[in-house]
Amino acid sequence: MPVQRRLTKFGIGATALCLLVGGAVLADHDASDPRSGSSDAQGAPEPGGTTAVGAYLDYGPQGVQRMAELSRWLGGTELRVGHTYLPGDLWENIEGRPGFLASWAAWRKAAEDRMLVLNTPMLERNEERVSDEEVRGLLRAGAQGQFDEHFRRLAERLVRLGIPDTVIVLGWEMNGTTYTHRCGPDPVAWKAYWNRIVTTMRSVSGQEFRFDFAPSRGLDAVPWTECYPGDDVVDIIGMDSYDQPPARTFDEQVSEPYGLQKQVDFAAEHGKPISFPEWGLFRNGDNPEYMRRMLEWMDLHKPVYQTITDYCPHGVWQCADNPESSKVFREMLSGLPDATEPSAPATEPSVPAAEPSATPTTPVPDEPAPTVPTPDVNAPEWCLTVPLDDWFGQWLTDREFCVRD
Repeated sequence: MPVQRRLTKFGIGATALCLLVGGAVLADHDASDPRSGSSDAQGAPEPGGTTAVGAYLDYGPQGVQRMAELSRWLGGTELRVGHTYLPGDLWENIEGRPGFLASWAAWRKAAEDRMLVLNTPMLERNEERVSDEEVRGLLRAGAQGQFDEHFRRLAERLVRLGIPDTVIVLGWEMNGTTYTHRCGPDPVAWKAYWNRIVTTMRSVSGQEFRFDFAPSRGLDAVPWTECYPGDDVVDIIGMDSYDQPPARTFDEQVSEPYGLQKQVDFAAEHGKPISFPEWGLFRNGDNPEYMRRMLEWMDLHKPVYQTITDYCPHGVWQCADNPESSKVFREMLSGLPDATEPSAPATEPSVPAAEPSATPTTPVPDEPAPTVPTPDVNAPEWCLTVPLDDWFGQWLTDREFCVRD
């Protein structure tokens, strides 16, 4: 059990802590059972079925709350997909630190047909502009198993939380230049490292994870097909697709090298369903034609799930800058005429902190995924951190404890 330096909210005595830990062990015994809190219904559409719809609304509890608000704005349309991101700053956060996923776990378990989509970095310091040379070394270290334990801990935590069927979007947008977990510096090592991570997480008892390989659309720094790690370690072939150059029209987004049509064809060749973990408006502004054509494309090709990135400049509900696209989105997903203006939440969603990517050989503006805040590590004291929220998260509001003399 790790000792971590944290700013704690309150302390408890050693005896009380032992009683809580003892109860947690019993709770963990039940939660580790794959039948506990999990479901065989993982949201994948049957042939000819419907796509599970959701949105990225915020990384934490506010995102959970906004799911219901967005559903009401859509006239009661059911949102079956919750989407969040693990921080990529430190390994302890990539492991899914205690408390971080509790709200999303509770949301997922509230209905059997819901799906949790979790973007998972492959390396720490994921947005710190690490050099290609260092990335190459890190990928090779990962391929040799140096980081296996971090992903084993993440898998164990997800199972304990009762969400063993989480969709893991591992190393997203690997074909670009934004993230340390990018593929370009060494595609061979990157693929071997992906295999290590998936094998490690699948080795955990009770897991039912699905792994989503999700490049950014088009030819970025490297063709995304060169990064594909193999059919045995990929369950879904996703794509992050924003309305931006070099494609000037939606038809060009379909036909460009490594674009939307390539995703569909590649997935069919490999017997995999598709998904759209991130999509939305971007450099082409408020574009109702894009919004309509993108939703029609999804209706035609039936991805497992789609989650629009709903904050400015991409969004349609939490962003007032795209009123025409907002009307199209609402009408097509709810069947309601746009009689009222979008009602956005009072607080703004969290937005990416990363700077734009360095320009690749074939320029495609990168759009980094939402970045979550770094936890406060400047604590005044040493505390024993027990992951009680993994077992008691639905009852506890304060989830960090200290044993004091």
